[in-house]
Amino acid sequence: MRVLWRTAAIVFALDQLTKILVVHAMGLISRGTYEVWPPFLVFRMAWNQGVNFGLLAGDDATTKWILIGVALAISAWVVVWLYRERPGSWGMASGGLLVGGAAGNIVDRLLYGAVADFLNMSCCGIENPYSFNVADIAIFAGAFGLILFTGRSKTA
Repeated sequence: MRVLWRTAAIVFALDQLTKILVVHAMGLISRGTYEVWPPFLVFRMAWNQGVNFGLLAGDDATTKWILIGVALAISAWVVVWLYRERPGSWGMASGGLLVGGAAGNIVDRLLYGAVADFLNMSCCGIENPYSFNVADIAIFAGAFGLILFTGRSKTA
């Protein structure tokens, strides 16, 4: 379980640090866009009140608290599941990615009422209209890792 909690702490810290640096210190809130390596990497400020791609977005406090509750419930379920299964370091690290990313986005919702997204990547003539953050990357990678590195093999 130490791998899970260490990974979660590192992801959470990295997510919050990047938001402090890019969103606040670089002034992305007022600037809106900062071209780092266009079109491959652009910092583009977006406040996401929903889940991925703005789905389930809502301005009211009820939506915010429902999404916080869902993130907490999923994180708790993952921790309990991994505690019972003990999948090994890769599975535990995957759970840590998911839990740390969820915690980062929960803090954003509590502080700002929405998740601070700022990474935008495009390539090859295809312009990506969506922004994301370090927590989103960790959640996606963690979910993918849980698929790959958990589950006991069943013998017939």
